[in-house]
Amino acid sequence: MKSCKATKIEAVLTMDSKGQILLPKELRERAGLKAGDRLVAIAGCDENEEVCCLILVKAELVDEEMRSIIAPMLKGVVG
Repeated sequence: MKSCKATKIEAVLTMDSKGQILLPKELRERAGLKAGDRLVAIAGCDENEEVCCLILVKAELVDEEMRSIIAPMLKGVVG
């Protein structure tokens, strides 16, 4: 599995009153996402254990290697 070497803000999302968010079409297409695909939300926490960020990962890609892939990405985004 290749790891992402660059991270950037892809979109600003808004949650509706039902708690739903919409991923822009261009982002869905680039990520190869389609209706019915399952995503895992991984929460990043600050020093007070407050959730400060969420990462969405395709469910079929989640395994024991995810921590080693996600950790460097978080460092680039949050410090």
